[in-house]
Amino acid sequence: MSFKDALIKKIKIDKLAKKTLASIGPPDSERKVDKEALRTILTMASYTMKKERDLELFLSSLDSGKKRILVLDNELAIYNTTIKDVVLRKSPNVKEMLNIKNVFKILNDSDVLVSKREDSVKAVQEESIDKLDLSFNRSDIDGIAEDGVASLKKEDTHAVLETLSLFSEILGYTQLPQNVLGFAHGRILGALTREKSGNITYAPLVIYEVVNNTIKLIDTRFMIKDKQQAKLIRDIATGEKPATLEGNDVFFCLAKFCNALDKISMFNDSAG
Repeated sequence: MSFKDALIKKIKIDKLAKKTLASIGPPDSERKVDKEALRTILTMASYTMKKERDLELFLSSLDSGKKRILVLDNELAIYNTTIKDVVLRKSPNVKEMLNIKNVFKILNDSDVLVSKREDSVKAVQEESIDKLDLSFNRSDIDGIAEDGVASLKKEDTHAVLETLSLFSEILGYTQLPQNVLGFAHGRILGALTREKSGNITYAPLVIYEVVNNTIKLIDTRFMIKDKQQAKLIRDIATGEKPATLEGNDVFFCLAKFCNALDKISMFNDSAG
């Protein structure tokens, strides 16, 4: 798998994890977990699905030879035990419940429980990403930039946005809400800095305008809440004032930023 494909897969995993986490309600609530989103992540993490009684179980082999088992229900419990033991604790039949030893197991699973709910989602997310080779070299980054240039030339909006998503993932750029600057059609990305004063600033900013298929980079630090600075950004986006870079040069500049990164540590905390 190429670096680009691995990075696209990581972005997908992160989005699915975020979607799953957002679907988890308070304990004992009737909100349903987005099982389909988590099911996709589990498949990407090479978990094996197995149906037992009314349970949907996902199994992952550990180095010790044991199985890590996630029960796909609203609790999302992960156990480090056997399938038989999980079935007993989660879906016992009448005969099993008549055994006093089984009753203790059913009432208390702390001896085999690894995690639940949000912690389980994050664990599976991290495990999925750990399986990806996210190392890259200059040619990988230059290839992404060249894809961006080709997509811009063909006016392929989807491909341009994908390229910007890849660069944003590597550089840690934040996507700004489109309505922040009255920017209806496109995407605004920037490197976010939280200053000691509490203000949030961005620099640089990348603006892609879908309707006109134009891309610009502004290499100036902006505080979006400042009305004058927000107006300046709008003026640059609409072409009333010049940007630092425009067109193909934006992709080459982003590639330069990526190639200057510490590639060893950049994805270490990505699932947190």
